[in-house]
Amino acid sequence: MFTHVMIGSNDLERAKRFYDATFAALGGNHGEVDARGRLIYVHEGGRLMITKPIDGKPATAANGGTIGIAASRPEHVFAWHAAGTAHGGTAIESPPTERPNGSVVAYLRDPDGNKLTARTLPTK
Repeated sequence: MFTHVMIGSNDLERAKRFYDATFAALGGNHGEVDARGRLIYVHEGGRLMITKPIDGKPATAANGGTIGIAASRPEHVFAWHAAGTAHGGTAIESPPTERPNGSVVAYLRDPDGNKLTARTLPTK
């Protein structure tokens, strides 16, 4: 259904450090900057794009919005969370945990305040 998710950042270098670290923890690649100055991550058919807002106003996080990122193994979720907190992210909600359906879930806010979750698929 979706081709990509685009979020704003007020500091693309800071965002790149954070997302390079968190996607590496999931087995992904570092982001690339395109000709328009957007930071782009491509992994398993998904695309996350990060840019300064084109209207010139400051980037803000979506209130109530969460971006879910698939993890193939539980240890990737824990590594993602550790990499994120080590690179400017903020741990939110509960610590990384297994849910009753068997999925392993962790939540962070990126340095710009965007809410992210990494999770494995349910096993039950």
